[in-house]
Amino acid sequence: RCGALCAMGSEEEPELVRVGPEFPRGDYILIFDPLDGSSNIDVNINVGTIFSILRRPAGSTGEVSLDEVLQPGIQQVAAGYILYGPSTMLVFSTGQGVHGFTLDPGVGEFLLSHPDMRIPEQGHIYSVNEGNRNNWDEPAREAVEWFHTCKSPEGKDYSARYVGSLVADFHRTLLYGGIYLYPPDKNKPNGKLRMMCEAAPLAFLAEQAGGKASDGRRRILERRPETLHARTPLYIGSARDVEAVEAIYAKYPD
Repeated sequence: RCGALCAMGSEEEPELVRVGPEFPRGDYILIFDPLDGSSNIDVNINVGTIFSILRRPAGSTGEVSLDEVLQPGIQQVAAGYILYGPSTMLVFSTGQGVHGFTLDPGVGEFLLSHPDMRIPEQGHIYSVNEGNRNNWDEPAREAVEWFHTCKSPEGKDYSARYVGSLVADFHRTLLYGGIYLYPPDKNKPNGKLRMMCEAAPLAFLAEQAGGKASDGRRRILERRPETLHARTPLYIGSARDVEAVEAIYAKYPD
């Protein structure tokens, strides 16, 4: 209703939602996961919202086509997430760094609390659901085994942390460094996470904060999704940690 959008894509909607002619229409497309980590609600663990903003190609008129929406992540004009935890945080980027805002419920405003957030070049935490290990391919198993045995910049062993809410795991990675891994497996050969509403917006944030995001072989932001709900493996976090995974994948045939 605000007149900024022409279309929306939600993880909860199978088809693209177009803004009808009864409303003012703008040039922007919103792709979002309204409630990431919803399986954790019953146990009162952090959940969040992830969003990506794209601009409709110049010169486009009439009803928005799906081809106009299926853009690579590098073309995002903004991306971010809201984390619902002990405090409510908005973390976002418009391509000029990553900034975090904390909700002050007393005044009902988000106040800048984390300006110019940066991911350490190498971390000391890896985050993955190792319960899926038996279904991973060989490079994924080797990559996780590498984090079992490698050392942090301080010479310490890596720690394992896994919340099961992507936003919560990524937020910790953004602050402390390390890597979040969601490999493909036998049941999900293309990966589980959705490219447009999960992987691409977080990859945009990671790169803006000095980190990296990859599917193991390719930069996430350079991949063009084939469908609105296309899925992908995801390795995201500190640059050196993601590069270590890519070096392992490079030893195996694509």
